[in-house]
Amino acid sequence: MTRRNRWTFAVGTLGRDMVYTMMALFLIVFLTEVLDVDDATLWWINGILLAARIFDAFTDILMGGIIDNTATRWGAYKPWIASGAVLVGGLTILLFTDLGLRGAGLIAAFTVIYLAWGLAFTMNDIGYWSMLPSLTRDAHERERISALTKVFATLGLFTTVVGIIPLTALLGGGAPAWTTFAAGTVAIMLAGQVVTLLGVREPARTAPREHTPLRELFSIVTRNDQLVWTATAMMLFLIGYNTTTSFGVYFFKYAYRDEGMYAPFAAILGVAQLLGFALFPLLRRRLSRRQLFNVAMALVAAGYLVFFFSPMNLIPIGIAGLLMFAGQAMVVVLMIVFLTDCIEYGQWKLGRRNGAVTFAVQPFINKIGGAVATAIVGATLIVTGINEAATPDDVTPGGLFGLRVMMLFFPLALMLISYLVYRRGYRIDEAFRERILADLAERGQLDAEV
Repeated sequence: MTRRNRWTFAVGTLGRDMVYTMMALFLIVFLTEVLDVDDATLWWINGILLAARIFDAFTDILMGGIIDNTATRWGAYKPWIASGAVLVGGLTILLFTDLGLRGAGLIAAFTVIYLAWGLAFTMNDIGYWSMLPSLTRDAHERERISALTKVFATLGLFTTVVGIIPLTALLGGGAPAWTTFAAGTVAIMLAGQVVTLLGVREPARTAPREHTPLRELFSIVTRNDQLVWTATAMMLFLIGYNTTTSFGVYFFKYAYRDEGMYAPFAAILGVAQLLGFALFPLLRRRLSRRQLFNVAMALVAAGYLVFFFSPMNLIPIGIAGLLMFAGQAMVVVLMIVFLTDCIEYGQWKLGRRNGAVTFAVQPFINKIGGAVATAIVGATLIVTGINEAATPDDVTPGGLFGLRVMMLFFPLALMLISYLVYRRGYRIDEAFRERILADLAERGQLDAEV
């Protein structure tokens, strides 16, 4: 059952991450490069994206409370996963469709559809990730599930990143091609979600559960000091990561001057992330979590510095990408594990287990990180003149330098601050975690294993 849960849970995120990647990295590309919105419209959309994602991020905590209080014959998570997936699918296709609107009409329609998409994805995402900690309390098994899930997430992410430009060009290059590509990713998402819904078997709840009043949701988060430190570090890291990846198409089109090289470079990054996930369990056998985090952050920092000072040649840029994304993969797995440990820590400290509320912090962070990154990218495109540039020759050297600084130096600074935050505040090491579990077992507050 453990092996079955590990694989059927992980497979479910393949198509989810294809859809999320389209939204996080390529929605702004669709608007600027396909629909060709003007600067005034882009300023409005930039503000809407930021405000909507921040609003949506706060609904994640509310959704976590609702799920923690859910009890159905299908469990607490699966009804939300299923309903959210169906709604996300339809709204994603709408967002990548040219509705024939421009100006105020486009802004109004975009606002409504995008807000609805965010709420639907919240239902699905909180339900999906909240299920993970409930499958096992064994630390090593959680690491295995997290790493395998991130492998499938990476396959989904880089299938989209590598395929979207050449495949939409093959389909004609206009808005209908993007709509068709979106429909394909939605179909894969729904198929993967069916695997999770039918394949995963949740353990029965044996420990007593208290109803969580909705008015207490945010205090549950803020009183869990280890969750606050973890969330702060994750948010800073993901803002930097999302900012870098969101600039990818623009870097290769305007700085590298060969948009066709974006797909091969993205493939290198995908291999790098898979390498990071593959190395994770091997390194974990020899290194503590803190030591592995140090190694991962060193790889990330080295990659960013090599990238910034590299000539416009795919070999040194590719080496930089390997370093950056292999390290990033390890950091992401570690942060998920840190987050799951905060569930037992919160239960140990506050006396109530709130797995969904605690794990809602992850999509909360992802959305805040994506919102801030998209706002940074949108503002940079306008200020550097890239959005109005008809060709790469129309972008000034100063504009290209600004693109490189915001794509590389600014994210690296955020990631280094993230590392300092983690070192300053996070203290759940392996020994402390075992002590927490022993105390909870003595109190009779642990569920039976699967």
